[in-house]
Amino acid sequence: MSGNENTLREQITFFGRSLFERGLTAGSSGNIGLRLEDGWLMTPTNCCLGNIDPADISRLDLHGNLLSGKAPSKEFFLHKAFLDHRPDDRAVVHLHSTYATAISCLPGIDPMNVLPPLTPYSIMRFGKVALTPYHRPGDKRLGDEIAKVASDYRAVLLANHGPIVAGKSLKAAVYAAEELEATAKLFMLLLDRNPRLLTPEQVDELNNSPEPQQSDASGGCC
Repeated sequence: MSGNENTLREQITFFGRSLFERGLTAGSSGNIGLRLEDGWLMTPTNCCLGNIDPADISRLDLHGNLLSGKAPSKEFFLHKAFLDHRPDDRAVVHLHSTYATAISCLPGIDPMNVLPPLTPYSIMRFGKVALTPYHRPGDKRLGDEIAKVASDYRAVLLANHGPIVAGKSLKAAVYAAEELEATAKLFMLLLDRNPRLLTPEQVDELNNSPEPQQSDASGGCC
């Protein structure tokens, strides 16, 4: 195992614990995937993100065959479907965070534009959010639904299930998932209160600005 791979395993452990300890996913829910040049690192099935042993993280080949570590999350196919259509992204974070999941349960949501433009960081970190139809966890049709929208969306809500977010690095994906949950909370707090939104011109300005700088270092979360 290379030194770089060891570092990436430590990053998955660090961010998994951070997400769990702040209540962004509970029990054994949620999973993290990271695409390498020659395969994948994936959190194991039925594991708690708050207590991952780096040595247990699944090492897969590019097709998802297990090479070492514990058996991968049964939702690996979601990660692969996402990044198969996003060649510039490397990481995927799937959570069951409260507010984003709550929105995924609401009726009348526009499946192609779930959240209004409330804050600049929501635009810069993940942009528009799609909503996929409900299928039971582990159903391969979820991968087909992700594949339909992955080219155009970095963040997707699985109906009655939770958010899944891609990023150029693990840190970028984690930050985007955190920002998505914060924006979902704002949306729920402001529901039916006619909030002031960013204008189309303001959104365009943000979309034409450089992306927030993201490093792969596993330091603090700010």
